[in-house]
Amino acid sequence: MKIKFLQAFNGDSIWISFFENDIPRNILIDGGVGNTYKNSSNVKGDLHKVIEKLRKDEQFIDLLILTHFDDDHIGGILRWLNKDKEASSLIKKVWFNSGKEIAKKFESDENKDLDIEIVNGADDFHTSPRQGIKFEKYLRDNNLWQGEIIEQGSEHDLFGLKFKSLSPNNEKLDQLLKLYEKQKDYFTSGEEYDFQTSLKDFIDEENQSDFKFKEDTSVANGSSIAFIMEYEDKSFLFLADAHPSVIIEGLNTFGYNKDNPLNVELMKISHHGSMYNTNKKLLEIVKTDNYLISSNATKHGLPNKRTIARIINNNPNAFIYFNYDLKDTIFSEQDWKDYSDFRSKMQNEF
Repeated sequence: MKIKFLQAFNGDSIWISFFENDIPRNILIDGGVGNTYKNSSNVKGDLHKVIEKLRKDEQFIDLLILTHFDDDHIGGILRWLNKDKEASSLIKKVWFNSGKEIAKKFESDENKDLDIEIVNGADDFHTSPRQGIKFEKYLRDNNLWQGEIIEQGSEHDLFGLKFKSLSPNNEKLDQLLKLYEKQKDYFTSGEEYDFQTSLKDFIDEENQSDFKFKEDTSVANGSSIAFIMEYEDKSFLFLADAHPSVIIEGLNTFGYNKDNPLNVELMKISHHGSMYNTNKKLLEIVKTDNYLISSNATKHGLPNKRTIARIINNNPNAFIYFNYDLKDTIFSEQDWKDYSDFRSKMQNEF
């Protein structure tokens, strides 16, 4: 099995390739921002290159997982579908929690802000003034999706793999339906970076008895599809932008806790390393030395160095991987002196 974390700018896009009884299989988790596919100057991004390779090799995206509605996860996929009329022929199956199906689940009114359209030739689904085909209809018309909701506690066996869903739960799906609003200022900058603070200062602060963790409140992030993927005797953890309390609840559902931790080969840290999406309790339940953060450090102050300090405080032997070259940007010489056992590098293929 090969897992590649595409350079998706400030977003997520993960390509998993493997063989099932000599049959090549491919799973794509999200598509990053629109430029992960192609930018306005026609420069091809990592997602475009993956799609070209699959076509050349006569392979397919056997499972496309769209974890949630944020542009930094779904933007590249929408741009591809808008630009490529043959895109549907490359996809076999889609996991996607649509607003229409969530409304059916709760027997409630639909939230029109959750509507997505495929608009021929458009660059971005949230700015196009033209009307197109509803995304759900596009998926159904091409026999890619049956409207199944992927939610906490569900299990799926596909291609010799087992998937255990940790997020979202009913509460987060209900909040998405009732509270989600399309982001009108998505591309504006968010919080400032915290790279100037030392790892030691963060760790000392968080070891104080009065330290209180603050959790992400984003409705879209809370609806993220997060899951354990089991392949042969190995497990991998993909957390999208999910909320830690929901992830922990999901892990507990499958019998994992501090006394019976989940051992994984790799943990994709939630929400590009945000300090609001990874806490001590979660890190104590998941045992691994390999932590991957997907971010190019150009938006919203992410990744947070505070999150990395939490990881190192929990596991001094942690190996922090980035899919962009951020090691020298984030860590100081003093950090390496204070914590000599942790390691970090740019690596996007495992």
